Amino acid sequence: MDLATPGRPKRTAFLLSQLGAVASSRFADRTREIGLTPGDAGVIRLLGRAPGLSQRSLADRLGAVPSRVVSLIDSLQERGLVERVRSSTDRRNYELHLTNAGKRVLGELRGIAEQHEAELLAPLTTEQIAQLDVLLAQLASGHGLDRDLHRDVGRDGGRSA
Repeated sequence: MDLATPGRPKRTAFLLSQLGAVASSRFADRTREIGLTPGDAGVIRLLGRAPGLSQRSLADRLGAVPSRVVSLIDSLQERGLVERVRSSTDRRNYELHLTNAGKRVLGELRGIAEQHEAELLAPLTTEQIAQLDVLLAQLASGHGLDRDLHRDVGRDGGRSA
């Protein structure tokens, strides 16, 4: 099938959407194997990179409503992966930190992400992977997306109001 046929759209956005759906589904399958949802994995990854965030800051970074983040943190805390520590600078707030078990899970997630990416990109050469990375980063930047953070994108398309 020739996607560049005159008069026929290339369907690039459709193919990106399809690949995104496949990638999301496969990643969800992998995280489920270690008892996590993709949302859990995202929070653990973010807290691994930025320990001490407040729940409000975490919600802002994720683009999620604070009540959704509270339930995520409650669940991760119940499983011993995250702890709330009262802030030493503002006693009204709690800082979020990974426990030792949370740090071990973060290590597992890194391995899962590497395996996931390798499988997804297997049909491409090393040069093609590098080229795709540059192009996708350019697209993400052009649409105001954070290259390292999967935000809960609403109707505003990821742009802040």
